[in-house]
Amino acid sequence: MHVVVNGTKIFFDVEGAKLVPDGPRMRERPTLLLLHGGPGGDHSTFRPLFGQLADIAQVIYLDHRGNGRSDHGEPETWNLAQWGDDIRAFCDALSIEKPIVLGYSFGGMVAQAYATRHPAHPAKLVLYSTSPKRDYEEIYGVFERLGGAKARVAAEARWKTPSLETNAAYIEICYPLYNRRATRDADSFARVERHDAVAIHYAASDHGATRLDFREALSRIQCPTLVIGGEDDPITPISRSELIAACLPQHLARLVRVPNAGHGVHLDDPALAMSLLRAFIQE
Repeated sequence: MHVVVNGTKIFFDVEGAKLVPDGPRMRERPTLLLLHGGPGGDHSTFRPLFGQLADIAQVIYLDHRGNGRSDHGEPETWNLAQWGDDIRAFCDALSIEKPIVLGYSFGGMVAQAYATRHPAHPAKLVLYSTSPKRDYEEIYGVFERLGGAKARVAAEARWKTPSLETNAAYIEICYPLYNRRATRDADSFARVERHDAVAIHYAASDHGATRLDFREALSRIQCPTLVIGGEDDPITPISRSELIAACLPQHLARLVRVPNAGHGVHLDDPALAMSLLRAFIQE
């Protein structure tokens, strides 16, 4: 399905009912809005696992503008402010009130943009394997620790000289280090509708990864926020999750560090990830 959001057709899909029969009434479930990583990827990386949550929430997947099955739009709109505003406008278009918004990896950066620009809108946030500000030297160091000098070189090239070539080398060498103990679906990568031009633009843009800094803005968040990070995550190291939690209003923040897990706890320990999310949704 598509809906026009800020002039661009955004793809979305839904699992689970919003209203369910409960005796003499229809009971309303919360809406869980999932923001995928990338940039340049799509929502399929959440599936089928996150569909397990459809028994307690209406689960909505979307592809950010420029990503997946959404229209590409213009490159000047591929920035965090626009992506964040798109989340609010998407909810307005579908009359979604007080969503629980989960942002994973790059999607967590979009979630930070959305929640700091529209702080009264979400009911809850999950900032999952993401970062408020990049520390590239730390990233290169973790890749080197996990994959040796070759991985460090590929990571440095990806971020210092972004191109289709350095992006392809990074995917080949560094992606396997994201989750070293995960049992991956062999077809999961093939299912992704990729748009690598967005990733390259984001890496090089003055409005993208190089200028990422939500540290001060995170104090504006007004809803309970669960921060989850894996202690062996090379691209959003655990220090980044700790930094998010430190910058949030302390009465709203909860940090969960997961040992022996990489980028996305659901890939290394799906049962633990679903348990954490289920408990947070139902609180």
